[in-house]
Amino acid sequence: MKFDTSGLESTASVFGTAGRELVDGFAAAAPPAFELPVTKDFDGFQKEAVQMVKPAKGTTTLAFIFKEGVIVAADSRASMGGYISSQSVKKIIEINPYMLGTMAGGAADCQFWHRNLGIKCRLHELANKRRISVTGASKLLANILFSYRGMGLSVGTMIAGWDETGPGLYYVDSEGGRLKGTRFSVGSGSPYAYGVLDSGYRFDMSIEEAGELGRRAIYHATFRDGASGGVASVYYVGANGWTKLSGDDVSELHYKYYPTVSTEASEPDQMVEA
Repeated sequence: MKFDTSGLESTASVFGTAGRELVDGFAAAAPPAFELPVTKDFDGFQKEAVQMVKPAKGTTTLAFIFKEGVIVAADSRASMGGYISSQSVKKIIEINPYMLGTMAGGAADCQFWHRNLGIKCRLHELANKRRISVTGASKLLANILFSYRGMGLSVGTMIAGWDETGPGLYYVDSEGGRLKGTRFSVGSGSPYAYGVLDSGYRFDMSIEEAGELGRRAIYHATFRDGASGGVASVYYVGANGWTKLSGDDVSELHYKYYPTVSTEASEPDQMVEA
C-alpha cells in the first residue's frame, strides 16, 4: 500500500517561500534584517542599551523624625519622561497599622515589594506574637532587593514607623542599600524639598507644625519639578499608629502660600508726564 503524501508537501504560494531556497523540503530561514553589534564587552553594551531606552521617572517623597513621631509626605504624580500618566497615585503605602513605606522609582516594583513586605511582616507577627520592628522590616526589604540586584528593579523607598524603641526611619533602594536617619527625601524633586526641610526643621515641633512643614516641602518641590505634582499627602506615625493628616491639591496650596492681590480696590495706574 502506498500513502498519498501530496497534501503534506509545502508550497511556495501558501507559506510564502517564493524566492527562497528549499532545504530538505523546508524554506531556508531569512537572513536578519539588521547587522548584529560587534563588541568585545557585550555586558557593557547591554547596560548602555538599557540606559538609552530607560524611561525617565520623577517624584517627591520625604519623611522626618521629630519629638512626637514621624511625618511622611509625598506627591501623587506618575510620569514617564514628559508624559504624565496619572495625578492620583498613592505613593504612601500602609505596610501595617504602625508602619508606612514610600514609593520612588518604578511604580510596579515599589507596589509589589511593599505588599510583599506587608505579608512577611504579618507572618512575623503571627509566628513571634509581636510586631516586627522598623529596623527588622527595613533589613528584610533590603535583603530581598539585594538578592535581585542587577535584574532591573527600580526602587527607592523609605520605611517609617513606630515600634518598641520609638520612631524609626530607614532608606532602602533596589541595590540593597540601607541607611538609618532622621530626615530623608527621595525623587527628582528631593533637592527642592530638602531646601525647605533644612530651613524649617526643628526637633521640638508640634504635630501640626511638622505636618505643615512636610506639606510645604512637597508643594515647593512640585512647583519647581515638572515630574512632581497632583496631591500632597501627609501622614503622621505615632505611638498609636499612623493617621493621615491631609491631602491637598498642590494647585490650591499655591494660592494658599501665595495669595493673589486683588487689583479692583487698588488705584489705577496714572501716566506721569516727564
